[in-house]
Amino acid sequence: QERLALPMTVSARGNPKSSTGRVDVFVRLLTDHSRAFDDVDAGYTGPLYMEIAPQTFSVLVRAGTRLNQLRLKRGEPAKLATRSVGVDLLSDTGIVGFRGRRHAGVVDLDHEDGHDPRDYWEPLEARHGELLLDPGEFYILASKDDIEIPVMEAAEMTPIDPSVGEFRVHYAGFFDPGFGTEEAAAVGSKGVLEVRSHETPFLLEDGQTVARLVYEPLTARPVRLYGEGGSHYQRQGLKLSKHFKAWR
Repeated sequence: QERLALPMTVSARGNPKSSTGRVDVFVRLLTDHSRAFDDVDAGYTGPLYMEIAPQTFSVLVRAGTRLNQLRLKRGEPAKLATRSVGVDLLSDTGIVGFRGRRHAGVVDLDHEDGHDPRDYWEPLEARHGELLLDPGEFYILASKDDIEIPVMEAAEMTPIDPSVGEFRVHYAGFFDPGFGTEEAAAVGSKGVLEVRSHETPFLLEDGQTVARLVYEPLTARPVRLYGEGGSHYQRQGLKLSKHFKAWR
């Protein structure tokens, strides 16, 4: 349904939306004659396509359901900083994360606050600040420290270095300007981590580095910061996607 007509100086990169990644739906963007998933060459004119692959839950989508997002880039932005992201496995509530239940019901991706989380998720408690990831299972965890994205910057969660661990973190890699900032009245926002172990069990420890954030500059100040006008994830802690009712 959607097409692009990019100037020769502008390229683009796609990522699943936060709510898409948090229900373990793997989405990749394609273009005509593309050389790689998710990357759109500068000057591209033509239609956009999506590969949609639910991993844990069956999902219901309709024409117009928003699953992906696009970031436009002029030239090759400088990498301003790189920050390591650790995982939080100590919690006052006892719950440090959630594991997706296989063979659960269908998740309607257009229905907010419409699903009982206990039908889809198993709460997890870490023993002595450790959590064993089972192969092929999907987990929702939280970052150890608050995350803040300055108003004139954006950030992307980069793929994990294989030397750090045999698992994947974060389908939805974009963090928007103003996330977690005082200016957006959002100090204290955690990064929610979508984690899947690969072929072998893997033991995570509290504070262990599981991902990295790469910061890039914006070309101009945003008209609206992240969370202004409403957001399900500003000032978040450990939080499931917007499709689920609050965990009680």
